[in-house]
Amino acid sequence: MLISIVGPRYSGKSTIESYLVANKAFASLRLTSGSSSTGSIIDAPDLQEDTMRSAWAQSPDLAHQELSQFPIPPNSGVFKQHLSFLSLSPVTQHVAWSEDSSKPLSFSSPAEMLDYVTLNWRDNFVTVDLSTRDLLEKFIRRPFFMLLNVDAPVLIRYSRSREHERRSLEEFIREDDEIFFGNSKNNGEIALRSLHDLIDININNDFCQISELHAHVDGLNLLDPQHLRPSWDAYFMTLASLASRRSNCMKRRVGAVLVRDNRILATGYNGTPRGLKNCNEGGCNRCNGGSSPFPSSNDECVCLHAEENALLEAGRERVGEGAALYCNTCPCLKCTVKIIQTGVKRVVYNLSYKVDDASALLFQQAGVELRRFDPSQKLRLTAADDKEETRTLLLSPARGPN
Repeated sequence: MLISIVGPRYSGKSTIESYLVANKAFASLRLTSGSSSTGSIIDAPDLQEDTMRSAWAQSPDLAHQELSQFPIPPNSGVFKQHLSFLSLSPVTQHVAWSEDSSKPLSFSSPAEMLDYVTLNWRDNFVTVDLSTRDLLEKFIRRPFFMLLNVDAPVLIRYSRSREHERRSLEEFIREDDEIFFGNSKNNGEIALRSLHDLIDININNDFCQISELHAHVDGLNLLDPQHLRPSWDAYFMTLASLASRRSNCMKRRVGAVLVRDNRILATGYNGTPRGLKNCNEGGCNRCNGGSSPFPSSNDECVCLHAEENALLEAGRERVGEGAALYCNTCPCLKCTVKIIQTGVKRVVYNLSYKVDDASALLFQQAGVELRRFDPSQKLRLTAADDKEETRTLLLSPARGPN
């Protein structure tokens, strides 16, 4: 695995890098001076913050006075020698491991770094030297690469900077804007903003203590392979969410994916039947009639639900044995009985609906597994969590939108 850390100044990039090297057996990678195709202020060293005192929360004006010194002050000879080592140390075609595993491995070019990591992809590496889109796009194609963005509120970062540089808040913000948005010279091509769609994980480093940041990094479990390759649940739930974007129903967007043996049988989304005017074009009087609790008898909803569409598309014979339905919203009662009738054996959903408890009870009676999946966690719930989720559905009051 290779983790590239990006973010604005004093956000904690080097702190996280050092923690991964010291505690997670990562090796730090460096590009020697001049090896990057585009130099910018983004590449300025992000010095390690040793501690973040709780004084920030009490008094932002005094917080910088209580921040501990960095282990290597930026103006010291030791720091300059460190930078000199990174830029002048000889780089061979095949980089050898150092006896000191905490010492960075240096490369003369991004291509050389990429080749080395590709050959040693089973080992774990981290770098803060890939900060522009043109460089990152070469790495992000590889299945072992992760882009981690770390940020913090600007006043917290300014407070940290006061230990090492004296400048006004206005000057700090001006330079910060240039880092994030770019400038007229580079047309924003090297701006942090241009990396937004490439980022895999975001960290908001507003912690007052460095131990809290370490605990947060531990909680992310960066070594979990599902961060790089999603589980089947995450994969199919993402497809269900994408299908929901095709919905034309005025009430809500729902998408469903019907699978068997991890192969897609059919997809569906909610909206009016084929050949009728779309719901969002006035095709369903019920959905377009507001939220009146007393609809006219002539205003029955004519929209098909996402689950219905997927089941109709597949048909009873194609559903077969052991099929699973992924839906971004818990099925309603009418869809629940149809799901049971067609032989689906597992239903995975994300968002709650107003009849979750009733649906859960029917699924339980029919022997259909019902499980909630939270895409924000990107991890499958454990068996214990599954049981707890089902118990909560059966015992808690109805939830979800009306």
